Amino acid sequence: MGACRSRPFHFFIILWRWKIISTEHLINDDIRAREVRLIGAEGEQLGIKPIREALEIAMDANLDLVNVAPTAKPPVCRIMDYGKYRYEMQKKDKEARKNQKIVELKEVRLSATIDEHDFQTKQRNVVKFLNEGDKVKLSVRFRGREIAHASIGQKVLERMATEVEALCIVERRPKLEGRSMIMILAPKQQA
Repeated sequence: MGACRSRPFHFFIILWRWKIISTEHLINDDIRAREVRLIGAEGEQLGIKPIREALEIAMDANLDLVNVAPTAKPPVCRIMDYGKYRYEMQKKDKEARKNQKIVELKEVRLSATIDEHDFQTKQRNVVKFLNEGDKVKLSVRFRGREIAHASIGQKVLERMATEVEALCIVERRPKLEGRSMIMILAPKQQA
């Protein structure tokens, strides 16, 4: 009984490992097709060749044979320096990650009975987050019987939105979710 239970799990692991391997490019002797459409090192079409002949052409040029389109009929292979190609792709990915801005969602919690000074402090935080390019989630938590007067919390949220409307757009209007009312502000796009 124990052996039967382990077989499906073992099969899953093999299938999972196979999927990870299939996402990489197949190179040189890993290519299993009988014939391939060959593209030269300079991008020229060399036609459909048997795999052995394609490997010999790649070895003569001291380069790798890389399967770039495995689902095509026949598969498309290119002669290139695979190490240099991977290095260029990693460099391009790193550059793309460096240039992208990750927008975070910052939360500012208010209460329905907030005093003026506390409100101003929270407002300064909201302005700071919006100037940094982050979205702001404003939330009002209702305690006890305050939930019966949810309109007071809505007024607090709408007041905050009008105070900082020059810096933001309202992405989500105030909405009651359980014992909290939530509103989301997004920074305006700088031109």
